Amino acid sequence: MLAIGMAAAPAMAKEEVVKVKDRKAMTGATQVAVAAFNVGFIFESTDQIAKTGGMLGAFGGVTKAKSELVGVTPEMMQAIADAAYADFMDKLAAQGVATVPVSTLFADANIAKASEGNGPREAKIMLEKKSSGVATFVKPSALPGQIVLTGDLPEKDGGFMAIGKNIAAGGRQAAIASYVRETGIPVVSVVYLIDFSDQKRPGAFSFGGGVKVNANLSVVPDYSKVTVLGKKGQNDIVLQQQMSVDGDFIEQAEATGGTEKTAQAAANIGGGIAAAMGIGTPRIGKTRKYAFNAKPGNYEQGATQAATMANDVMVGQLAALR
Repeated sequence: MLAIGMAAAPAMAKEEVVKVKDRKAMTGATQVAVAAFNVGFIFESTDQIAKTGGMLGAFGGVTKAKSELVGVTPEMMQAIADAAYADFMDKLAAQGVATVPVSTLFADANIAKASEGNGPREAKIMLEKKSSGVATFVKPSALPGQIVLTGDLPEKDGGFMAIGKNIAAGGRQAAIASYVRETGIPVVSVVYLIDFSDQKRPGAFSFGGGVKVNANLSVVPDYSKVTVLGKKGQNDIVLQQQMSVDGDFIEQAEATGGTEKTAQAAANIGGGIAAAMGIGTPRIGKTRKYAFNAKPGNYEQGATQAATMANDVMVGQLAALR
């Protein structure tokens, strides 16, 4: 059984499903070139909350949840990316949006120059202000090369590595711009980021609380988007609400060791005594590790379902911009 839908909205949730910036990239277009399609899989994430509060206000530290997913093979990721891409292309056709054949598209010198090889591409990403993760981005096997546009991946890299990546990305972006200018055909790039854990942040933290982690599969909002580069500008369609699927996809077990729990408990108790004696308010906090084991067959089914739900929304918006 699958339970699908958009995530339950908290009080301050964004109301719109997508955010659209229409800069007329699709105006007058009779077809599009889907040159980039990347499905990212988060395998490791760290979520943290500062100032967790607690008894006597003494336990204000940083509560962390470190989650890791194992058991997802390259073949499983490829199957999901292939299914998501095929569904996206089918839905474009159903909306009457013509696409440049892949063989014709990648025979173009500019598109070939924009390709980074076959992938996959790994990236350290910032999930939000206090969270980070490691993701692997896979292209569909139907595309001969992997193309990543500037801004597609919210990478965490800095320093000389980031400078080198930005220079290379600038060259690839220029090649895409040349293709659009010479052919007049808008280029479409799709990025979906699939997460395996749903971190719930209670409004008030207690002595025993911090970050609660539940297992499900979802296409992550804000990072999942469709970009259209046209002669007149760039359109952005950004997912604003999580597309989630609940089901028997993953086995979860808390992986924090007994020694770690004992050390944290002792530190927090000691901190409480110190605060009570007026020595100060330490910031110790808690760390919990969670291990997730993907169930073959079930995992692919759930991740594909989440991606096709995102396709429904994205393709509808894309077609409406013509």
